[in-house]
Amino acid sequence: MFMNVWKNVRRTRLRTVVAALAAALLVGGAVAQSAPSGTLRVGMETPSKLDPAYASSDAEIAVLNAVYDYLVDVDADNNVQPRLATSWKVSSDGLTYTFELATDATWHDGSPVTAQDVVYTFDRLRDPAAKLPTSDLYADIASVTASGPHQVTFTLKKTNPFFLYDLSDNHAVIVKNGTTDFTAFDGSGPFVVQSYHPDDRMELTANPHYFMPGKPGVAKLELIFFSDPAAEVSALRGGQIDLATRLPTPLYQSLANVKGIARLDVPTNGFNVIRLRSDRAPGNDPRVVEALKLAVDRQAITDAVTQGLGAVGNDTPIGPLYKAYYDPNAQPPQTDAAKARELLKEAGYPDGLKLDLHTPNTGDRPDLAVVLKQQLAKAGFDINVIVEPESVYYGDNKWLDVDFGITGWGSRPYPQFYLNVMLACNAKWNESHYCNPAFDALVEDAGTTLDAAKRVADYHEIQAMLASTGPIVIPYFFPQLGAIRDGFSGYQLKAFAGRSDLAAVHAP
Repeated sequence: MFMNVWKNVRRTRLRTVVAALAAALLVGGAVAQSAPSGTLRVGMETPSKLDPAYASSDAEIAVLNAVYDYLVDVDADNNVQPRLATSWKVSSDGLTYTFELATDATWHDGSPVTAQDVVYTFDRLRDPAAKLPTSDLYADIASVTASGPHQVTFTLKKTNPFFLYDLSDNHAVIVKNGTTDFTAFDGSGPFVVQSYHPDDRMELTANPHYFMPGKPGVAKLELIFFSDPAAEVSALRGGQIDLATRLPTPLYQSLANVKGIARLDVPTNGFNVIRLRSDRAPGNDPRVVEALKLAVDRQAITDAVTQGLGAVGNDTPIGPLYKAYYDPNAQPPQTDAAKARELLKEAGYPDGLKLDLHTPNTGDRPDLAVVLKQQLAKAGFDINVIVEPESVYYGDNKWLDVDFGITGWGSRPYPQFYLNVMLACNAKWNESHYCNPAFDALVEDAGTTLDAAKRVADYHEIQAMLASTGPIVIPYFFPQLGAIRDGFSGYQLKAFAGRSDLAAVHAP
């Protein structure tokens, strides 16, 4: 894996140079490129957290991706690519990463981007006293230093084969040194915020001084907010918006053969996790956990909810998209409603178990809740479905407190992320409150070893453990679904829709 990182770096530099030369038209010694033109109108849910450290939804990440820059980016094929950092070197022991920054990048206020801005950004994100959601992710950074005006050096406490991916975490946009007011939107990114109406839209214009050649492609970007996906699709049909993503399957299917609209779909490792709190009754009884697993028919859920567009899950976040790590032999118990009912009786619920099931109102999650309720009823579970606005479900960490819930996890380019932030004992977002020291030991080893074969073995054991006894059910990995009006070019939908590059889009 470590050698692969080096190979990717070399290939990345070559691709960047070749692409720049191929796209360039030299006129009088200068590079001429077409000026941004036209408008792109994007529908999305309303963003609520615009401090990068707290942003989580696709809409929030889409805003950050348009206004700011990441140090490095990850393309649709999960390859690390330059962004604000033009190149990097890794020490032979895997503990030191040195990045060269673009020398012509500027903030929207006109001041230059420097190494001190990168230092400030990551010192803030990793500060344990600030108790930000990112502090655990970057806890193993020993130091971040400006080793030159446009050079940054990261020193790690221990090896991390996925460190480059961590630097491209959704929260890790580079902010200006000393920034505390994030409503000013002073980024270095391809678009400049002109107006922001929290209940309606955000209007942005092309950054005329953007340092990446050929971007952005449109002169104006409008992010239009919708609380109802059906209304968003209606706006797409009616020509009020040009692009919609994160579409629920039925709405996506409704756009088949609609003139003037092209549907988009990509496989992802994104999933909806059904989780039972394991630190208190009833989820702290292994018999209840086993009954839950036995009651679920994952193939039937996949067929009903994703209409065959998703991949069947195996109750672990390591899905088939991670070809090197996925173990198809790690499978949860076969569906057996009668056995599940008997286990509930043994656990002290002879008349069945009543549970409130909390779910946000976005994506296919409400549909999943309905199908799940029907399946669990056959095994003696009496489920009361509570559908809530996404802002309510995630607000004030409610999703971390409820006993039974459905949570959507976006696709990430590597599996270690989920284990570190979702399932390790002290994980920041351990919504199932799962804690298994043997599991944690495997997670630690997988996340630090530079031995690729050992990492594979660790991941296989982790999958077997979660599939058999983990308090989570992952019935499927959903595709990312969207649609765009004809005539627009350059848009590539990513597995995590908010990270799709709107700056690459050209209007008709």
